[in-house]
Amino acid sequence: MAGVLIIAFILMAQQANHALPPGFRLDEYRIERQLSLGGFSIVYLATDRSGQPVAIKEYLPNSLALRAEGEIKPSIAKEHMPAFRYGMKCFFEEGRALARLSHPNVIRVLNFFRANDTVYMVMEYEHGLTLQEVIKKNHPAITENFMRNVFTKLLNGLREVHSRKLLHLDLKPSNIYMRNEYTPVLIDFGAARQTLTSDSPILKPMYTPGFASPEHYHQRELLGPWSDIYSVGASMYACLAGTGPQAADSRQENDRLVPAMVRWERQYSDQLLETIDWCLCLNYLYRPQSAFALQKVLTEPVDRLKAETVEADTARKSWLGRVLGKLKGKVEPK
Repeated sequence: MAGVLIIAFILMAQQANHALPPGFRLDEYRIERQLSLGGFSIVYLATDRSGQPVAIKEYLPNSLALRAEGEIKPSIAKEHMPAFRYGMKCFFEEGRALARLSHPNVIRVLNFFRANDTVYMVMEYEHGLTLQEVIKKNHPAITENFMRNVFTKLLNGLREVHSRKLLHLDLKPSNIYMRNEYTPVLIDFGAARQTLTSDSPILKPMYTPGFASPEHYHQRELLGPWSDIYSVGASMYACLAGTGPQAADSRQENDRLVPAMVRWERQYSDQLLETIDWCLCLNYLYRPQSAFALQKVLTEPVDRLKAETVEADTARKSWLGRVLGKLKGKVEPK
């Protein structure tokens, strides 16, 4: 009978949690409405004591906890409590680390606190669109100048994150917020999710197929700045394709991804396309090892009007052969 109850609870917990109701007083904030609901958290629009809007992220993984309609505190099965508390600790520590970080290209954490048997992260409320929404509205008219400008600024923020020994681990167009002046802001960090996933086998993977690096799926001990770089490359690929590239785990079994150098040849500069393919190498050692290394390449001047010579064309094809080998985890002789 106990086993049946446990299974029933797990099935319930995998359903969507109910959000806190509009008008609810949460510490010094007033909940206005739900902004988003995911498998790991709920994000609300709220106002502070002065009436200023803020975004509040509530830790509530639906594979561990269930909040029924009309309830405030979540229900957590006894056997799930250690994993829930460990994830809560990681979420809280992430909030503390982000609160010490102040950068125009990273979402600002204003406060974090415990309440209702869980934890909350209070962030600045940004006005604008996600990069995913920008792509949807403008594809296929995304220009090279737009991409270089957006991702160079984004890498400024990512450099700051990495300098604090933090990783984003869920970088994708829907987690890149574009202010009204098209300034990118990194939002919705996934580090706590990844830590929790590796600690508890009952949790569903929280990464996004197509944007997660091979290390997200296997060998998590290899996760590093280069893992976020893979996600940056996948996001740039999505700007051109309209959708993310083939998932990394699927690529490792049967790599069907058409390299950017092949798919958009002569539509964008070779240098930009080469850079995207470089970021999407399956072997992490072949990718840019830091945000600075990638940023340096993206800011290099490119002469797109230079006529191609036969020698340049031959060199490009030779380079492309090596890239194709690297994308498949092989090293081709030069």
